[in-house]
Amino acid sequence: MRIAYVCADAGVPVYGRKGCSVHVQEMIRAFQRRDAHVDLFAARTDGPAPSGLESLRLHQLPPVRDREPAGHAAAVAALNRDLAAALGREGPYDLVYERYSLWSFAGMEHARAAGTPGLLEVNAPLIEEQAVHRGLRDTGGAARVTARVFRAAAALVAVSAEVGAWLERYPSVEGRVHVLPNGVDPARFRPDVPPAAPAPPGTFTVGFVGSMKPWHGLRVLIEAFTRLHHREAATRLLLVGGGPEEAAVRAELAARGLSVASHLSGPVAPSDVPGFVTSMDVAVAPYPESKRFYFSPLKVYEYMAAGRAVVVSRVGQLESLIQHEVTGLLCPPGDAVALAAALERLRCEPELRSRLGRAARACVLPSHTWEALADRVLQLASGGSRRRRARVRA
Repeated sequence: MRIAYVCADAGVPVYGRKGCSVHVQEMIRAFQRRDAHVDLFAARTDGPAPSGLESLRLHQLPPVRDREPAGHAAAVAALNRDLAAALGREGPYDLVYERYSLWSFAGMEHARAAGTPGLLEVNAPLIEEQAVHRGLRDTGGAARVTARVFRAAAALVAVSAEVGAWLERYPSVEGRVHVLPNGVDPARFRPDVPPAAPAPPGTFTVGFVGSMKPWHGLRVLIEAFTRLHHREAATRLLLVGGGPEEAAVRAELAARGLSVASHLSGPVAPSDVPGFVTSMDVAVAPYPESKRFYFSPLKVYEYMAAGRAVVVSRVGQLESLIQHEVTGLLCPPGDAVALAAALERLRCEPELRSRLGRAARACVLPSHTWEALADRVLQLASGGSRRRRARVRA
């Protein structure tokens, strides 16, 4: 099988360290493990190919960035012209799989014209997200491109029920939306991975993995850890990753007298993350309250596969992924007191930590792996091919 994987988003460095980058890399690896030959069409790479992807054939696409209307329209046209030409030149393909971006439509339209399954992976309501967090000059143009690519796709893969509900607002997608949450590689994230940042004996470590951004709830985590540390000095906060709030986080920890009790790794390569996760006794995803929580957080699947006891906010997909008191603990979002109480309970009950960690890993192994996700995608593609052949015979 030949698969064209398309990522035309200039904000997604396909060889980078961000969660979106890891998602691209892991999906490609999962396709390859299913004996697929994958060609990658991408606008941004950020460095050399990571392990396992060195032989991947890469086709560079021209990036589209927000700019004045005349130049922007020309950039959008160039992107789609180049993508259509590259797919035509390098094909035929058995599947065109694309990560939805604001300005790309040629991939799905090429697939439709060629009679090839075209699956569009949708990770977020990008128009609203871009407008809120980065500014968006041409909202109307983005809406037209979005409607166009949604019409062309044979199926749309939403990473959460919340994203699926957003997609269903478009009448043209009726019957073509499938919710497939993110996954994890359980061979990389295992309970027996040697810790990369072990604590002194007898120290209880609370950990977090992710880019330090406002919507990750680090201020609530710091407040909860402060309460925990005041009760028990033999505790440590392990924060793995960098980001725009890293300086503010360091300053906050210093102001609270917690610098010595904290370890901040800074940015780390995805290959190093498993060892940091197994350095944690409890792994946390302290998301704040949000009416727009549409994420499928990779970190939580990684925590679970590593057999950690997890504490997460009761928001969005997490409320259904984590079964309270069985595969982890759920806390009200934004509630530092409740989070501190959950951490204190897990500190005092090592048997509970072990039980939750074992159950968490057992939960993700059957259906929340990248291989399981790739299999479902390939099933959708196969079903779309059968429906097209039936229409031709009719």
